[in-house]
Amino acid sequence: MLTLTEHAQTAVRTLTQDPEAPEGAGLRITPGNDGLELILVAEPVPGDALIDDDGAKVYVEPQVAELLDEQTLDARVEDGEVNFFLASADVIPSQGAVDETQGRHSASPAQPLPE
Repeated sequence: MLTLTEHAQTAVRTLTQDPEAPEGAGLRITPGNDGLELILVAEPVPGDALIDDDGAKVYVEPQVAELLDEQTLDARVEDGEVNFFLASADVIPSQGAVDETQGRHSASPAQPLPE
């Protein structure tokens, strides 16, 4: 199962608890054109895997859940933008180092979602 670092937990909570975010919002990970797409959603889609890590809600699309098994989601903030990236559970970056070979994904600050 996908795990989150403390940085990722904080980033997800910041995005989902923004006053503009809908109640119960979570970060959803889905297949995208160039890898994975991370989007803020009001609720999971039926079949999504739910990761609630200390209040940081992440919904993982079923196709992607298997790919992310034993991966770790990390995050850092650069110029006001949250950048998410993946690392194998046994290769977690230390002291702020980033394993760019695993992929890098961005999510913008929370935006109101259509009802």
